[in-house]
Amino acid sequence: MVVVIHSVSFIIFLILYSLLLLINTVSSTDIKLGSTLEPNNNKWNSSKNTFSLGFIPISDSSSLLAFGISFSNVLIWRAGGEADDTAILDSDSRFEFLPNGNLRLISHVSNKLLWESNTADKGITVATLDESGNLSLKNASNFSVWSTFENPTNTILPSQDFTTDKILKSGAYSFNLLKSGNLTLSWNTNTIYWNKGLNPSIDDTNLNAPYLGLLQTGVFRLFDRTLSSPVTIASTGDYGEGSTDTYRFLRLDSDGNLRIYTSVKGSGIFNQTWAAVQDQCLVYGWCGDMGICRYTEESGAICGCPSGNFELSDPNDSRKGCKRKVEIENCPSNPIMVELEHTRFLTYPPELPSQAFTNGIVACKSNCLVDSACDASTSLADGSGLCYMKRSKFISGYHSPALISTSFVKICGPVIPNPPPQCAPNGKTFSLRSGVVAVVVLVSVGCVCIIGVCLWFWRYNYNPKYGGHYSLLDYTSGAPIQFSYTELHRATKRFKDKLGSGGFGSVYKGVLANRTVVAVKRLEGIEQGERQFRMEVAIISSTHHLNLVRLIGFCTESRHRLLVYEFMKNGSLENALFNVEETSRKVLNWETRFNIALGTAKGITYLHEECRDCILHCDIKPENILLDENSNAKVSDFGLAKLINPRDDLFETLTSIRGTRGYLAPEWVANLPITSKSDVYSYGMVLLEIVGGRRNFDVSEETGGLRFSVWAYKEFERGNIFNIVDKRLVEQEVDMEQVMRAVQVSFWCIQEQPSQRPKMGKVVQMLEGIASIEMAPSPKAATEVSIVGPSLTSHGSSIGSSAPAPPPSSFSVETQRSDYLYK
Repeated sequence: MVVVIHSVSFIIFLILYSLLLLINTVSSTDIKLGSTLEPNNNKWNSSKNTFSLGFIPISDSSSLLAFGISFSNVLIWRAGGEADDTAILDSDSRFEFLPNGNLRLISHVSNKLLWESNTADKGITVATLDESGNLSLKNASNFSVWSTFENPTNTILPSQDFTTDKILKSGAYSFNLLKSGNLTLSWNTNTIYWNKGLNPSIDDTNLNAPYLGLLQTGVFRLFDRTLSSPVTIASTGDYGEGSTDTYRFLRLDSDGNLRIYTSVKGSGIFNQTWAAVQDQCLVYGWCGDMGICRYTEESGAICGCPSGNFELSDPNDSRKGCKRKVEIENCPSNPIMVELEHTRFLTYPPELPSQAFTNGIVACKSNCLVDSACDASTSLADGSGLCYMKRSKFISGYHSPALISTSFVKICGPVIPNPPPQCAPNGKTFSLRSGVVAVVVLVSVGCVCIIGVCLWFWRYNYNPKYGGHYSLLDYTSGAPIQFSYTELHRATKRFKDKLGSGGFGSVYKGVLANRTVVAVKRLEGIEQGERQFRMEVAIISSTHHLNLVRLIGFCTESRHRLLVYEFMKNGSLENALFNVEETSRKVLNWETRFNIALGTAKGITYLHEECRDCILHCDIKPENILLDENSNAKVSDFGLAKLINPRDDLFETLTSIRGTRGYLAPEWVANLPITSKSDVYSYGMVLLEIVGGRRNFDVSEETGGLRFSVWAYKEFERGNIFNIVDKRLVEQEVDMEQVMRAVQVSFWCIQEQPSQRPKMGKVVQMLEGIASIEMAPSPKAATEVSIVGPSLTSHGSSIGSSAPAPPPSSFSVETQRSDYLYK
């Protein structure tokens, strides 16, 4: 009996002792009133030593300090914030947790207050630093009165809610969450250079109290009680990977970019796994006032001045901008404008739209020159004709060979160009002891430069392989960039990431040296000589419009023919319309669909009627209509067929043109002349698909075995317009007046006789409601084209209920039409 009692007593003792140890462990993270920290003191740590509160050096080479919460010696919260110069401390600073509950940072020698929490006399009894990285001041009821999570500086941690009343700041930059759910990055609180909105299908007017959260898996999400599920804003490149010691945080860096970093506890290594602004040069003010951002392969984004008429404001820091050597008011004569090719002065809200005008390049330059308040201007060459007049006191610029814009800056003449890069070191002082070495190096480098210039001159002027004495500049002023095959091979990671394939070749995703994401098309079956290929590429590159995919550059080496296009983030209309489940995308709402239809029509109109040479596309289909990040439509693959000159109505021979089943006009099969009306037919088929959400050549039990285009016309005649509309839009708001116009326009476009089809300019007017639309005749040319052996067969406008199996999705129509040369 005694043994039993002693055993029970021992067990109770062990339990009480364990509880006491647990209590001591928990309380070890508590910080008592009256505690202080100095640079030579130990830090206050969280229970598992994941986070620390204390002084840390700003850099290895500096004696200056910062105070805050750190993870692996990286600050994630800083007393005073990133924008406050008082947050830069020295060894005489001290951090105090006063008996009245106030936190403060002071200079020990002068007793100067550097920062405080303003929490005095609020009943605070203790401070805790927990394992989530949150420093909390709590009262006797264990209620948090103040915390670092509620007062962030430049970082968001997992389990930290970021609401609309909070702000991240880093120098002049700030990050906000708006009540609409939009995320914004701003310079000086009002210039918004990055604005990420919600998916158009989400009604942001119903949001109640949105907030952001970063999950430990690296997913950045928007939450709101009105949302059926959280909305993913971003996800890291290493999504969900890593052990339990993997830690992630989101930070607004001093360069104005918002990034997510990933680190393994104890490694001290932080990897960037997501960035809001992919192109650093698009961050407003990154190079200071009058600074121009550009890329080099060696250093990435660097800053410089517009011309030799400027000098760095701080010779030791190029990011602090430039200033004129002679101010405009001190000009001995009238000021002039210096021209900067492939340069754009960034224009963001609230400057837009007040500083945007529709002007030609000459007017854009001259209007700024005569405007005393204007310092600079930018003329866009993308078909919009926009001119940005810079009347602000701060101007931020970006230069890249890929930019299709020209800018002008007001200076006191004459123009002094920036010095070109030198072959040999310049401006260095060498000691006598190293003089011999310096001479040898200079002579060697000079010889290499001379040999390199000679080889280049011979290659492009005497080697017949490269086509003699011609250049793209001979054909167009808006010359694209010529890439080497090696460059594009490296940019696409050996053509690894395939985006898709079409009639002219396969397309791959690539990243250029300046971090620009591009789409690289490897052309197949292109037999032109190099001179002809360069000429056609030059014409394509000079064709600019808001609704056309922009050609950035090309490659022609040996048998290789490649085109480099701007990258369209949202892929093709085909995926957005027909492959929603496969791509995990939301169904396109009607407003977006109508804008895509209208934008596509405007792009084709420009090709047919507004550019210098009439360009027939010959392969209009959803796969060749791409969507940018805002779901704006851009037509791709234009200009890869023969060019037509409408001024004398000559239609040249079209050979080996590739078309796609379901979109080819009847004249392709009938061996009749191919005109711009052939593209109109293809567009009409695409327009009907946008309305109905199904392929025009699909047959089903619902359509009674008829092709969708034929069935749709019969339903329209019966007044059953709702039956034509995509069933997935049944619970969404649909503008039926727009639907009616779109359906009627599609019926006019797919008429059998080309003469009955409207021009694309008329199509745009009808869609916009400017031109009236009469009832279209039955589109008998809903002609089915299939392949029977090597020959082509045309079926009637309707198909029996026992329709044959569909032929392949694409095919080539080989034509030899040398006898079809029409006036």
